[in-house]
Amino acid sequence: MTATPAPSLLSGAALRLIVAAILLINGLFPALWILFTSLKTEAELTARPITWVPHDPTLANYVTAFSDQPLHLFLFNSFMVAILSTMLTLFVSVLAAYAIARLNLRHRGLILSAIIAVSTFPLVTLLVPLFETMRALSLLNSWTALVLPYTVLSLPVCTLILVSFFENIPRDLENAAMIDGCTRIGALFKVVVPLSAPGVFTAGILAFVNAWDEFLLALSFNSNPGLRTLPVGIQLYQGEFAFPWPVISAALVVGIVPVAILIVLFQERVVSGLTAGGIKG
Repeated sequence: MTATPAPSLLSGAALRLIVAAILLINGLFPALWILFTSLKTEAELTARPITWVPHDPTLANYVTAFSDQPLHLFLFNSFMVAILSTMLTLFVSVLAAYAIARLNLRHRGLILSAIIAVSTFPLVTLLVPLFETMRALSLLNSWTALVLPYTVLSLPVCTLILVSFFENIPRDLENAAMIDGCTRIGALFKVVVPLSAPGVFTAGILAFVNAWDEFLLALSFNSNPGLRTLPVGIQLYQGEFAFPWPVISAALVVGIVPVAILIVLFQERVVSGLTAGGIKG
């Protein structure tokens, strides 16, 4: 007589539900706390016991965030740097990924390993050589001083994502396009890239978010007040002895909104890009 296995304390579905709930709370709680803080007054924020939801919500902190510092200028600089670096990253990574996926490159595995290795370098170890390079090229205090490093830093991940997509596109489609008169580059941008749209969107959003959030290089390469990006500008709200957390939280919410809108608009493509890219057709 065979013994029946003891029932597990948690079924697979329940365990997945618990993990999903933990991840959801971990992701949403900080954002909600920042939002609630931005709607509180200083008196309510420092009151005891702590109030989780503001009793008397106010938008005064948002007005102060725009009046105390040129927040609109910080947003504009961040947006332009992020857009330019994303466009350049996608263009270069598409060419690099296509070469790795389609051309008979020698030591292809070594190239992929090198790309992965480069992507693991801590940013702080690259700060000095990047700074010296930008200074030698007379690019400090310009958008270019940020666009070029952001492109380089995003290229490894974006290239790896696109390689997995390009490898799943049948070569016959490119050959048919070239028979119809397309060059190889034309077939890449007219056939391969459109068919790899989820991967392109995923790579683009990752590159945009990396550039939008970056602080260290933006602080080190630009000393011109008119070129400050959002992460650098937000630190200016704190005084020598004061930390106006409601105003800082309001500025953070303003900075989060563009990225949140971007993710919401393209979430389906991003999810399909993160999952389909690893599936071999």
